[in-house]
Amino acid sequence: MKPVDWEQELNKYQNIMASGTKSMKIKAMVMLARFSKHAPEHVLSCTIPILTEILGDAISNDSAPSFQEAAAYCLKCIACRGNGQLAIEIAEHGAAHSLMRLLPHSDGRMKKVLMKFLLVIVSFCEESRIVVATNGGVEIIISLLNSCTDDTRWYLLEILSVLALRRDVRKALVRFEALNFVVEAAGVGSIVSRERACQAIGLLGVTRQARRMLVELGAIEALVELFHNGDYTTKLLVGNSLGVISAHVDYIRPVARAGAIPLYAELLQGHDPSGKEIAEDVFCILAVAETNAVEIAGHLVRILREGDDEAKASAVDVMWDLSGYKHSTSVVRNSGAIPILVELLRNGTEEVKVNASRVFAQLSYDGEDRMAFAGAGAIPILIDLMNDVDDVDEVEELGHNAAEALVNFYEDPLYHDRVSDAINVPLFRNMQNRLILIRSSNEHMARSLRRMSVEQLTRNLDLV
Repeated sequence: MKPVDWEQELNKYQNIMASGTKSMKIKAMVMLARFSKHAPEHVLSCTIPILTEILGDAISNDSAPSFQEAAAYCLKCIACRGNGQLAIEIAEHGAAHSLMRLLPHSDGRMKKVLMKFLLVIVSFCEESRIVVATNGGVEIIISLLNSCTDDTRWYLLEILSVLALRRDVRKALVRFEALNFVVEAAGVGSIVSRERACQAIGLLGVTRQARRMLVELGAIEALVELFHNGDYTTKLLVGNSLGVISAHVDYIRPVARAGAIPLYAELLQGHDPSGKEIAEDVFCILAVAETNAVEIAGHLVRILREGDDEAKASAVDVMWDLSGYKHSTSVVRNSGAIPILVELLRNGTEEVKVNASRVFAQLSYDGEDRMAFAGAGAIPILIDLMNDVDDVDEVEELGHNAAEALVNFYEDPLYHDRVSDAINVPLFRNMQNRLILIRSSNEHMARSLRRMSVEQLTRNLDLV
């Protein structure tokens, strides 16, 4: 096949656009759009000034719409080429301004072409996003969405998802009470567009007013559904945005009821550190509600049995967080995790052992938890871990936690004798003295607060 002489074809195109008939010009633009996938970018670049001039022509006549439609279609095809540099060049010739002027008055095929073109240039070009955001474009998109019922709605939602990553656009969406479109955008369209809408929901959800509106509009359900359908990157974005939504006591239970807890368990088992971090943070929030904590603990136990070392370390870390909540029942003990934690304390990796020892230290203050630990064989393991520390000045967290738990066992008459062999270990004595000082300080502070309250009351007889 004979190679195409692109310079010669460019000259033909320029001559037709300069002196050809109307039908010849439209045909030339359609052919250019067709060959835009193959033509060199420098050749396409030479056609941009001609096309953008046609697009921006404000002369009203019967042929102008067909000319502008052909020019918009051709520019859209060119903008899709390469890494976005041609889209930026098109924007520099004022294409976004022209589209904002044409869109409100277009219909049918012309409207669809303009929307597709706008989607391409705002996706590639920050300058175009600024033009749309600061020249009434948000209002235009919202107005079109309010009246649009055909398949062009998909393009409008994708355009909105791009724009919604801008702070000024998000403010406008709240002001115009148009957050429903962001939630809708998270549920339809390409996965890239849905990810952008998900990010926008997370950014919007930081404020109390927007968070409430988003929840009422179904943002939680939309995000959970997106988590199920997206790849791992999508799951991270959804996990972060759902975490933002859940960071208010009113939405902790709705997020869990929507099925979010198993999704965060999936992130916790993944290999991405950021996913584990997101899951740990959100679990700590959701676990404020006891029913959520029970469900979370069930997933953690499964991970402790089946997960790899990194997942187990993360799961034990969350267990430590759960052990600090004052629920009506011991969530960790009732989950069946204690025998597994004892085994991990014996044979786990260093990180898993350290995290497990935190759980033991935390729960050792409760009598029933101490009984469960002792029944699972924890005391000899804790003593061995403490004895492995030779130099008190170089003690690691693992030894500190083991000593703290053993002091609590020693002070319990049920286990006093079983820990008596450990009392002469320097680390044990140091921890015992440290806990005595902490308790004494806490009691002194409590007495001071009570005395201060009485003195304040007696000074103000009106309150007595």
